[in-house]
Amino acid sequence: MKRRTLLTATAASAAAASLAACGSGTPGESKDDAAEADGRTPIEFWHRTFTPFENEWYAGIVSSYNDAQEKFFVKDVEVPADAWDQRVKSAQAAGTMPDVYTDPSTMDEGARLGQFLALDDLLDAEQLENLTDQAKELVTVDGKVYGYPLLLEPQSALFWNKDMFEAAGLDPEKPPTSWDELYATCEKLLPTLPDGAFALTTAGDQDTFAWATVGQQFQVAGHFPITDDWSEADAEDAQYEELLGFYKTLREKGYIPKQPLGAYVEAKAYGEQKCAMMTSGSWAFSEIASDYDDLLGVTGIAPFPTSDGDLSASVATLGNFKWVIDAKTDQPDGAADFLSWCLAGDVANLVPFFVGTQFTKAPARPDVADAVQAAPEAADAPWSAVVSEDIAPASVPTPSYPWDILLAMGKALEKGMNGEDPAKALSGANGEIQKVIDREELAGKAPRD
Repeated sequence: MKRRTLLTATAASAAAASLAACGSGTPGESKDDAAEADGRTPIEFWHRTFTPFENEWYAGIVSSYNDAQEKFFVKDVEVPADAWDQRVKSAQAAGTMPDVYTDPSTMDEGARLGQFLALDDLLDAEQLENLTDQAKELVTVDGKVYGYPLLLEPQSALFWNKDMFEAAGLDPEKPPTSWDELYATCEKLLPTLPDGAFALTTAGDQDTFAWATVGQQFQVAGHFPITDDWSEADAEDAQYEELLGFYKTLREKGYIPKQPLGAYVEAKAYGEQKCAMMTSGSWAFSEIASDYDDLLGVTGIAPFPTSDGDLSASVATLGNFKWVIDAKTDQPDGAADFLSWCLAGDVANLVPFFVGTQFTKAPARPDVADAVQAAPEAADAPWSAVVSEDIAPASVPTPSYPWDILLAMGKALEKGMNGEDPAKALSGANGEIQKVIDREELAGKAPRD
């Protein structure tokens, strides 16, 4: 199974590479303009550097679009990930943003600041309707659509090593679903693990807690740490105290390391079997498949345990990557034609992306999801249905209020994990959130829906 899966990924990567003959040049630079000599209208498209396969897919889809029509010519610009934020800030300040670019942020602030062009009059209504409800929510602000999602991506899931479970006398096919079950699982695992290994790895710093635990925050309290109308902070909730206590227990019992074994977004510690269970985003399966293929057949994935074991809602934060059109573009029709052809058109354009990324991301369109599940390679990826059917639909989209509010809760979680009184940590977060509300004049700016 592992060999077939990896060969499939290799074949898909090769196919993307063959399409990329006219793809991007040096990362962060536009490709040769010679192909514009035939008089086609140029469109500039930026995307950050992703995995090798994703970069090839981006270059390939641009090349395919340029070959499919003769009116527009898209320049593909790949920007190094570590330079993306500064590059975008500089371009926005100078008024030199590309016509189309990828964006993982929430839509509300960009829409309010007039950074994105609404798509309602540029794309067919049917194309906008052909999105999942979650995808629509992510890109709609006050009734208008400001972006088109490529994918939905759960930012927290539980991965476990079935061999390690079996060695500890645990059912390798039955992961924990509640906090109490997770504690019990960790207790059984600890005596059987190699020296220096831990039962579990999780988020461990304030920045990661800020975005990776949004689903958990909503699950335990039933609300975000700000009132629905964005007028007041609402972080001082006893249910939030329980969440801080959960991470404190994991730390005090030695179930998780005192210092992170690696970045939350990476699977290296798990791949090196320094932990029996790992919390990471669904993307981690891609790394396991490519770098630790010997573990692929013994790795399970499930929603991360909730406080009460109910896995039907709020099990994770739902990330996304969408394409947006810059509000100042000189070519709105061309930008929309490109975006529409790539993301809202033929499902055949999108299926290779989800197959090549090892079925670790959920499509934003139901028809694409059906086609991906029907792909022959899906039979070798039993985790695919877990990601797209069990985790993504039960996840909470990242809220659209400012990052500083997310970070205030991330700080409180880190403090609580490190032993600070939960009530005190949350009181501090509440004060920080109120400062952001007052400074940004957020009252009354909450999304209508």
